[in-house]
Amino acid sequence: MRRIIILGSTGSIGTQALEVIEANPDRFQVVGLAAGANRELLLEQAAKFGVKDAVQGAEAATRMVEDIEADVVINGITGSIGLAPTLATLNSGKTLALANKESLIVGGRLVTKAAKPGQIVPVDSEHSALAQCLLGGSAQEVSKLILTASGGPFRGWSREQLEGVTPAQALAHPTWVMGKVVTTNSATMVNKGLELIEAHLLFDIPFERIEVTVHPQSVVHSMVEFVDGSVLAQCSPPDMKLPIALGMSWPERVPNVASACDWTKAATWTFEPLNESVFGAVRLARQVGSAGLTYPAVYNAANEQAVEAFHSGWIGFNQIVELVQRVVDAHEPDSELSLEGVLRAELWARDRANAQIAKAC
Repeated sequence: MRRIIILGSTGSIGTQALEVIEANPDRFQVVGLAAGANRELLLEQAAKFGVKDAVQGAEAATRMVEDIEADVVINGITGSIGLAPTLATLNSGKTLALANKESLIVGGRLVTKAAKPGQIVPVDSEHSALAQCLLGGSAQEVSKLILTASGGPFRGWSREQLEGVTPAQALAHPTWVMGKVVTTNSATMVNKGLELIEAHLLFDIPFERIEVTVHPQSVVHSMVEFVDGSVLAQCSPPDMKLPIALGMSWPERVPNVASACDWTKAATWTFEPLNESVFGAVRLARQVGSAGLTYPAVYNAANEQAVEAFHSGWIGFNQIVELVQRVVDAHEPDSELSLEGVLRAELWARDRANAQIAKAC
């Protein structure tokens, strides 16, 4: 029986984790819940699962992680506000089932240095896929990691076509149901840029050995190429319950948690290169990820401000990544990475982005 704390319990990751736990009471027990603004649902969840510790806010979540005995913490908080709970989880010795990619990306080596071997288990479908595929060979045998991307709602579009994109169009993802920020990031490919940095940090693979390929069907969740030319892929119909369950039970699998591919029916899986001249967010992510220090924090924070501005009607779709680029170019990082430096850089990036947005209005 694994004792589970869920941070972001009222969001997409959190609610699906609770469904997995409810279906497997012999494997999991919820001992703590944390959420943001949806207090009513949080209290309903606490009552349903008999959880005494249910809190709101990142600070309260951090204290709960430090104080409650548990085996696994699922960090499903959205945004870099999840950094403090991530560090608290690692420092407490609990396994971190990480869905909050932003905390790893902005924290960088602060997070990886705090983690013991195997302490971070990725919950993102792409990184869960990579972790599974990497079991097929030694670290020395890995040639490259291949992240798949659905291409979002604007696959094959030109920059000119993207000029008139509306918020409603950006939120119409063809495969996944996610929150506003993550869905918009998938449309701009910022999310794939963040995942690129995440893969580098999780698996310690250089950026030049991490590729992105567009796979619209979203059945192949990612792949690993080995030095002999063989490629291992993790395939399943799109369902986040699979990587969520693995995050809680790693390295064991939970039976019947998701549907498998139906091999009695014909299917076609296609792959195509990402057009980085149209979707420049991945190229920019390679730049900031390679630079390290607080550049990834600035990339993430500036993007969050730009996404809000887009949905408020203040800037256009193409201006999101353009604005992030300008903020990144203006950044002057500290010589060493620290938590205080990350927080300062984020604040600076948001202020700088807001100033750029004000000029565009």
